[in-house]
Amino acid sequence: MFLARTAERRRLALVAGAVVSASALLAGCSGSSGSSSASSHSINYALPANFTPNWILPIGTAAHLNTNNISIAASLWEPLVAYDGSTSKIAWNKAASIATAADFAPDGKSVKMTLGNRHWSDGKAVTSRDVEFWFNLIKADKAQWAGYNPGKAPDNWTALKVVDDRHFTITFDKAYSDQWMLANELSLITPLPQHMWDKTSASAAVSNADATTAGAKQVWTYLNTAAKSITGYATNPLWKTVDGPYTIKSFSTSGKVVLAANKKYDGGEKANIATVNLLPFTTTTAEENALRSGQVDYGYIDATELGQKSSFTSSGYTVKPWTGWAITYMPYNFDNPAMGAVFKQLYARQAVQTSIDQGSLAKVIFSGTAVPGYGPIPQAQSSDFVSQTQKDNPYPFSTSKAKALLTSHGWAEQGGTMVCASPGTSSSQCGSGVAKGTKFQMQVLSQSGSTVTDNMMSAIQSSLAKTGIGFSIKTAPVNSVLSQTPQCTAGQSICKWQLSFFGTAGSWYFSAFPTGDSLFQSKGGSNFGNYSNPETDKLINASTTSNSSQAVQDYSAALAKDLPVIWLPEPDYQISVIKNGLGGFAQDSLANFHPAQWKWTVK
Repeated sequence: MFLARTAERRRLALVAGAVVSASALLAGCSGSSGSSSASSHSINYALPANFTPNWILPIGTAAHLNTNNISIAASLWEPLVAYDGSTSKIAWNKAASIATAADFAPDGKSVKMTLGNRHWSDGKAVTSRDVEFWFNLIKADKAQWAGYNPGKAPDNWTALKVVDDRHFTITFDKAYSDQWMLANELSLITPLPQHMWDKTSASAAVSNADATTAGAKQVWTYLNTAAKSITGYATNPLWKTVDGPYTIKSFSTSGKVVLAANKKYDGGEKANIATVNLLPFTTTTAEENALRSGQVDYGYIDATELGQKSSFTSSGYTVKPWTGWAITYMPYNFDNPAMGAVFKQLYARQAVQTSIDQGSLAKVIFSGTAVPGYGPIPQAQSSDFVSQTQKDNPYPFSTSKAKALLTSHGWAEQGGTMVCASPGTSSSQCGSGVAKGTKFQMQVLSQSGSTVTDNMMSAIQSSLAKTGIGFSIKTAPVNSVLSQTPQCTAGQSICKWQLSFFGTAGSWYFSAFPTGDSLFQSKGGSNFGNYSNPETDKLINASTTSNSSQAVQDYSAALAKDLPVIWLPEPDYQISVIKNGLGGFAQDSLANFHPAQWKWTVK
């Protein structure tokens, strides 16, 4: 599973997709669905188990960050700037974007955007006013927008000035990295049909209500209320005006969605397949059975099923791992009243990290479908962002070295568990706030429902025990994990959690630029454990304001060493099973799917 945040495109993958608290993985409904499309005009796409679509509005709220919602919305309303990781490099996909150019001022404090000659499905032109409409709604209602991170968009956008129908300028509060601004902020913008949506109620006339804060709030409420009615997605006139390659033909509360090609689409990524059936499944077993019986053309299996790969290939499928632009980790709660003081000691975090054999976990537990991750930048794909320090793994596995770290800092083993025997703040003592007699015992609340995750937690428990660190495991559905492990202060009753895990398919999926402002900056919106380091804050700020790749590499190196979380192997997002003859695309490492790219190459 993964958390998703629109703001970084933004993902605590289901988290794969919060605020981020919600990775809204709602229960799917069906166990199987019809027969295979058997036609070049349609496709049956099996959504990952329990990834049930439940939102259509292309403005995400905290409870609706399911990754599929984002992909479906982008097929209906194209983003201003669309990033796509389905080539060898994550890059701006201009064919699927409304904007055709972004010209940054030499001082880095503004950008002039150019729109393509595009039209809504009702024939009206897509204009700068449609972007301004989005901008006004977000400014007035930012606290309810899942993409909001204090200090970032729209806070750091001081003005939007419409130049003409196809040009507008956004000014910033200071100079920023062009790459970061384009990939992580401008990519959040989705032009909205102002001529249809700028109204305060279903019976009200379209006006310029968004021009005032009060009016924009009324429009926001109207649109969000309408979006809560899933049964109206195929019939409500609001959702009929689109500029993307598809329209909604049907959308059931159970999660089955049928997309129909938009015949009025005039962009660069025209649909190749007329009808796309998106099919929900409540379990991976049900989805795998549907694949084996040929009922779907594109679906997913667990890594544990790779040993049965031939049962799929012999039935006319190709099995392809889908690598994600993500990291996987287990947050510490630095404000936990029992263990927070221990977690704040770098040597203690080093001992924990050194006790985890990522190489074996990736090879054995994940059947080779994961890669070790040693820091805050994705390592499953090559990039200019990863530092050599992170690549080299500052803390190679060794339980003997981990035990030595603890004993050299005042801990002694008693009954198989390390206990603080020498409290104090000298280099040979346990550290500030760690009382004598404190036992090094941790508890994780882990995502349930995954055999792979259960096996990984058991393996971690075993290796930590060799160091003398206790590690108990509780499990709960992912939404419960997220709700029970929030940001907190030591005095709050909700601050009893110590470690959290919600990353069966990756913990955080990034935008194209892997910034750490939400995750590891002090008071970041997704900084669950309240990690705080002034030097890290400076490095994160530098990475978002400098056009040099060295800034983000410095950040990578620092956090690989400082260990704000427990770094864990990054699994493939999914193991895809694709009907032979379905092509025209590659897997998008940003965890999106793009129906318009699919086509039957063999009928």
